[in-house]
Amino acid sequence: MKSLMLSTLVASFALVACAPQPQATRAMFMQGDLAGSGQAIKLAGETVLQGQYDIQAVTVSVPQSLTTSEANSFHPNVEIVWRGDPKGERHTQVKAIFEAAVAKGTATMHAGPKVVVDIEVTRFHCLTEKTRFTVGGVHNMRFMMTVRDAASGVVIQGPRLINADVKASGGARAIAEDAAGQTQKVVVTERLAEVIRRELSTPVQSLSPNAAVSRFDGTPVQLSLLE
Repeated sequence: MKSLMLSTLVASFALVACAPQPQATRAMFMQGDLAGSGQAIKLAGETVLQGQYDIQAVTVSVPQSLTTSEANSFHPNVEIVWRGDPKGERHTQVKAIFEAAVAKGTATMHAGPKVVVDIEVTRFHCLTEKTRFTVGGVHNMRFMMTVRDAASGVVIQGPRLINADVKASGGARAIAEDAAGQTQKVVVTERLAEVIRRELSTPVQSLSPNAAVSRFDGTPVQLSLLE
């Protein structure tokens, strides 16, 4: 009888050992170890931006009331300073820059509520020749943004003032950037596209599949350690 019971127990243990083990074992031990160590757990991956709206149209206005100057001084006391295009009607040139930036920044925004975006430039103070080829500085770019429902015209966001300032190189560095094609126009257009994209998006988390382990119910969980 004792031999029979012993044989039965041995067989039972063998069956348990051979049975598939839950994939969650790793998650269970990791979470237990972390809880004991006092370290925090967060979702792994990187934060990315996802467009909030289906952009139907964008209107850009550069009021003629904004003052401008062609003076080659370090910092003319006006709202518009622009030397990245040949001498001409600066309000029109600034409008074209914003329209190019908007097209680039909203190119992939085709999901969500259908909206119209209104942009009104309030300041576009870039560098004069004298400043660009000596000390450099900052391209000051500010604008009001309003997001409206495309069908009803009801305001969804704004109007709100947005700061799109970006560092402007000077001296030898500015000359080298011009030679490489990284002109003032390229710099300000890329910066405006980046800011417009950011202001019309929401942050979401892109999870890394390399960080995936499993819970007991089989659903994935992302784990990483905070410093």
